[in-house]
Amino acid sequence: MFTSINPATGAEIATHLELTDADVEARLAAADAAYRRWRTTRVEERVALLTSLADAYAANADRLAEMATLEMGKTVASARAEVAKCVAGFRHYATHGPAMIAPRTLAVATGAAEIRWLPLGPVLAVMPWNFPYWQVVRFLAPTLLAGNVGLLKHASNVQGVAGLMVEMMAVAGAPDGLFQNLAIPSRGVAAVIADRRVAAVTLTGSEGAGAAVAEIAGHHLKKVVLELGGSDPFVVMPSADLDAAVAAAVTARIQNSGQSCICGKRMIVHTDIHDAFLARFTSAMAAVTTGDPLDAATAMGPLSSVGARDTVVGQLAAATAQGATLTGGVVLPGPGAFMSAGVLSGIPAGSPILHEEIFGPVAMVLRAADVDHAIAIANDSPFGLGSSVWTTDAAEQAAFIAGIDAGMTAINQVLASIPDAPFGGVKRSGHGRELGPWGLHEFMNLKSVLRAG
Repeated sequence: MFTSINPATGAEIATHLELTDADVEARLAAADAAYRRWRTTRVEERVALLTSLADAYAANADRLAEMATLEMGKTVASARAEVAKCVAGFRHYATHGPAMIAPRTLAVATGAAEIRWLPLGPVLAVMPWNFPYWQVVRFLAPTLLAGNVGLLKHASNVQGVAGLMVEMMAVAGAPDGLFQNLAIPSRGVAAVIADRRVAAVTLTGSEGAGAAVAEIAGHHLKKVVLELGGSDPFVVMPSADLDAAVAAAVTARIQNSGQSCICGKRMIVHTDIHDAFLARFTSAMAAVTTGDPLDAATAMGPLSSVGARDTVVGQLAAATAQGATLTGGVVLPGPGAFMSAGVLSGIPAGSPILHEEIFGPVAMVLRAADVDHAIAIANDSPFGLGSSVWTTDAAEQAAFIAGIDAGMTAINQVLASIPDAPFGGVKRSGHGRELGPWGLHEFMNLKSVLRAG
């Protein structure tokens, strides 16, 4: 049994039954049967379904957004934006996807050759709660276009969202078995990965979850894509517009109550502007108001659970005990999992917090002497997901792009995922890519067809 708890009030929303072994077997059989049919469909039929899904999400946007807000606490404004992003994602693959999988001819010495992208089979997605629609759609839209089918193991606290996503498939007229939610605990994932009918696995989540899934997938020789944690550097140099950089840093850090892998988490600021940035940034973070996430005017809602908030509070306590200065970042009174936005500064070298991910609305501010020092600080992390760099100097931009060990770098803007560009990281942030043609091709069979000339 899974219970959804409203993190803003602590009240129970609903309970959801856990699937039995027989239920899981029935869904795997349905996925296999659906794949046998769907893999033979024309691309035009797949495009029509993606378009219908986009229409269904758009028509039900308010209902979908409210469920995400109730179950995991994001503001309703950000939940609506997330649903809109899903609509854009479906439409992107409906519009541009067919060209991504069109056969291509190669000139080879032995005659004619052709490459074709073919479906692979049912894909299992193990997904977290922080962007409960978009992170699923990132896998689902290309999966359906490829001719594969989807199996979702969603986080236990967003089973209401998972149910609505299954419902949207029915609204869009999808064939039975094309996309199913597996309401199972984490301990049940290994058996699903091992099942011969599951072709591949994609996971967004923690390092621990990623390592466990990768080990099981590797044992069974199955392709896996991992999008794991991040402690993204947000670098600010003297040529940057300081006011714009401060405003963007606040947006980056408090979005989704700081519960985003690609939030700017470590603000690395050149020494010439460090003090001015710290003063303005600290003031701006202190001005962030929290409140009812269903109120469209609320800037920041609660964290996803009291337990998640307590984890952040424990990290901050350890950092301050080691000599760091914390401004804000405190538990707020009343029901729910609320805390204020905060800033950690003066962090002593060697503090463990420098190599951890803070999954809450608290930023670290660090001082850099020059470009090389900023790059060294940025890379002094086990993570390598994204990065954001604020400078108008072209040479500095080039140095950061080449030097920062990350899968993504945004220049003078807050990093965000978009359907067109590859999304993913290096080091302990995972491997493989989502979105764009690269994400589509991750779970397809690239077949070479060689013909005698």
